[in-house]
Amino acid sequence: MKKYINKLFLLGTVLFLGASCESEGQLTTLKTVTFPAAIEVSSSTIVLTEDTADNNALLISWPKVTFPIDAPVTYAIQFDLINDTSGANAWQKAKRIEVGQDVLSKAFIGSELNKIATDLGLPIDAAGKLVVRVEAAMDRKIYSDPITLTVTPYEKSVVFGEIYMPGFYQGEFNVGTAAALTAIAKGVYQGYVTLSPGNGTDFKLNTARNWDQYYGAGDTNADLKNMSEPNFHLPGVGSYQIKVNLNTLKWSSAPYAWGIVGSSTHAPTPEDKDYGWNHSIPMSYNHETKTWKVTANLIVGALKFRLNDKWDVNYGPADATTNTINKDNGGAYDIAEAGTYEITFTINDVDPASAGYPATATCTIVKK
Repeated sequence: MKKYINKLFLLGTVLFLGASCESEGQLTTLKTVTFPAAIEVSSSTIVLTEDTADNNALLISWPKVTFPIDAPVTYAIQFDLINDTSGANAWQKAKRIEVGQDVLSKAFIGSELNKIATDLGLPIDAAGKLVVRVEAAMDRKIYSDPITLTVTPYEKSVVFGEIYMPGFYQGEFNVGTAAALTAIAKGVYQGYVTLSPGNGTDFKLNTARNWDQYYGAGDTNADLKNMSEPNFHLPGVGSYQIKVNLNTLKWSSAPYAWGIVGSSTHAPTPEDKDYGWNHSIPMSYNHETKTWKVTANLIVGALKFRLNDKWDVNYGPADATTNTINKDNGGAYDIAEAGTYEITFTINDVDPASAGYPATATCTIVKK
């Protein structure tokens, strides 16, 4: 009888605890979470070409996933080959692209999708199959049903060559020492320039370090016209990334500057105790040495590098005893003595839009 009573007591305790947890909604992992509908793609058959590498090639969208906890949901997209999406190692070789919190769509330009396809091993100039699914993460990760895409990737041309940008940023037009814009695709060139106060904004684009052939402004400032006398002009003082497309006879500029950031760059203020971490000091680009440089008064503290006064792309040292700095590394250099420092930053960012930023860059920090 005693044994029977003990069993009843144990059963009652289990039922009570189960009811209590259910009523208070604490055991969220016991509740099923799913995608409420299928994900959608703008096209399931995509033929990629180098000529359309900068165009939107694929848009993936998905419904909001609701977890029992009221908090942001982080979404990511996974691409993989069909044969690698089943078995014990399913999706282990997938290309994963984090999209962000509570974002419900992601667009890929042609060069981005082409890199994903070729990295996964799809054959060049032949239709192949990719599988795509969306990951939603909070207290756990769940996945949408996959969708199969037919993708034809291209082989990116090995391109060489430069064009040149004589202009007032030099003080006077000098094609012999002008900034070089390097080929990043067939007929597409990219480079960097810093326009200092007191210099004009005008420039030309030359196909060689001479004046045998050059481009000036066409119908608008963004249009290239062969042997045109009107100059192009930049928006004003600052550093820029310049892109020139001789296929479309267009050019563009975008604000672009590496900078130093950290507690060594500025003392705390009453309004912002982390002022040095929240405000970069921009560096200027030396187009002849292809190096970013700044001379700054530093205080005792930490120092690292970031792009465009944001944390999206930043570099810190994995080993602060070296001049090598690593992308997205949390480390920083220790400025042990206040004073005036000359700081340089050198990076081989050949084509960040399609290839991403390199894993490492180099720097120098010299007290004057």
